[in-house]
This record gives sequence, structure tokens and C-alpha cells, in this order.
Amino acid sequence: MADIDHDTVYTVVINDEEQYSIWPTYRPVPAGWREAGKTGTEDECIAYVDEVWTDMRPLSLRRFLEQAQPQS
Repeated sequence: MADIDHDTVYTVVINDEEQYSIWPTYRPVPAGWREAGKTGTEDECIAYVDEVWTDMRPLSLRRFLEQAQPQS
């Protein structure tokens, strides 16, 4: 089992489907992801994600379902 480094600083990242994750700041942000503007401890970043990511459905699914709803 790997040692957990509690001093690691994380950044919140988001992809084009508006899905969130956290990523260690010492590593490059993976392709397809961009920084979302929050950096901090793991707990701080997870709390931020919990606050802002209120709809877990991918953006493409949300858009599809919006278009499929009958217009009144």
C-alpha cells in the first residue's frame, strides 16, 4: 500500500462534459481536463467539488434530455 502524503496540494479539474476531479498540483493536468479554479488540500478540494458538482450527469446527456422534453 502506498504512503499517503497529507501535504500534497491538489487542484480541482473539470472536463468538457463538466465532470469534476481532483489532481495533485505537482503533476500536469491530464489531456481533456482543465483547472477549475480551486486549489487546496484534498479535503478542501473534495468539499468544493461536492458544492459545485450538483448534477452528476455528463453535459451531453443533460443537453440531450433538455432537447427531448416536449415544448409547452
